[in-house]
Amino acid sequence: MSSNRLIELLQPLVEALGYEFVGLEYQKNPQHGLLRIYIDGPEGVGLEDCETVSREVAAQLDVEDPIAGHYNLEVSSPGLDRPLFTPEQYVQFLGYEAKLTSFAPVDGRRKFKGE
Repeated sequence: MSSNRLIELLQPLVEALGYEFVGLEYQKNPQHGLLRIYIDGPEGVGLEDCETVSREVAAQLDVEDPIAGHYNLEVSSPGLDRPLFTPEQYVQFLGYEAKLTSFAPVDGRRKFKGE
């Protein structure tokens, strides 16, 4: 299952619950994978918000069964070290200091820092 397919499946559900779907990380592992979903809200999110979304997402995943094998589901706020997933999120945080790590080296570097 690709991350894009998971986003297509889960983003509408999270938004229907009244939260911003910030993004997700999906780490495949033959033994035990990890699906981490980041959510936010106008007033931030707390533990109860994460529990609500987790229950609804788990129910949807049980019905759709898009992930083969065992995996852990985590629902979290993006926190202070907020990961950015979309071009719109990069625009939203223009002017803030950012640390970037690329998958492939650019001019021999993978880590960058700046505004």
